Amino acid sequence: MTCVVEARELRYRYPGNHDALRGIDLRIEHGERVALLGPNGAGKTTFMMHLNGLVIGEGELEVAGLRVGKDTLKQLRARVGVVFQDPDDQLFMPTVREDVAFGPLNMGLERVEVSERVEQALAKVRMLHVVDRPPYQLSMGERRRVAIATVLAMEPSLLVLDEPSANLDPRARRELLEVLETIDRTMIVTTHDLPLAAELCERAVILAAGRIVADGPCDDVLADTELLMAHDLELPAGFDLRAIRRRSRPQGAMVVHEHA
Repeated sequence: MTCVVEARELRYRYPGNHDALRGIDLRIEHGERVALLGPNGAGKTTFMMHLNGLVIGEGELEVAGLRVGKDTLKQLRARVGVVFQDPDDQLFMPTVREDVAFGPLNMGLERVEVSERVEQALAKVRMLHVVDRPPYQLSMGERRRVAIATVLAMEPSLLVLDEPSANLDPRARRELLEVLETIDRTMIVTTHDLPLAAELCERAVILAAGRIVADGPCDDVLADTELLMAHDLELPAGFDLRAIRRRSRPQGAMVVHEHA
């Protein structure tokens, strides 16, 4: 299986006749890192919520080999890991260990395997040393990395991150990027942090008013100043795309490019 996400004419209307998605056609291949960009209200969060069935719209959507529908939600949520912008939406147990174990335990795994997954996931995000601490004692950056671990412990095919660098200081942001660089998963990142997109993702998709208005190599999309300005996006003053340090992929990771 090379295609992880395939949307065809995906539409969603909120109560009050607000059209959040107006016919999305998007194909994401196994191993890609895709930045999903756009102004507030563009439909990014609505699209993200479709990926694990938090909302279900009209049209066709296949994710991680499953057609999204009410009958596939349990399987879908084991294959798609969503990390929300606020880690406190995902951390609710007394200790980090219990938070990371929660998902695998609910999958019915044996406790020995759950324990192994907890250690591996926390090691992956460099947070194994806080395994027995309460999440509320951690900094925002630490909580965000633990939230990522709660998803990695499920061993998803697709990792979706909503504004992962929001409210992080420069050191926490750098540490987050160092962690994300090592994760060998198909990745969709919704963000207003264009330098993060440039550093981490090879492809960028811009949503505006519920439609895709740009889809291409991240460097090309972010270099188009007029395109960015037209959709309320901009790089920081003085930012030089040519000087960005591209984050490498884990050794052996493969990307398949077959965009329509």
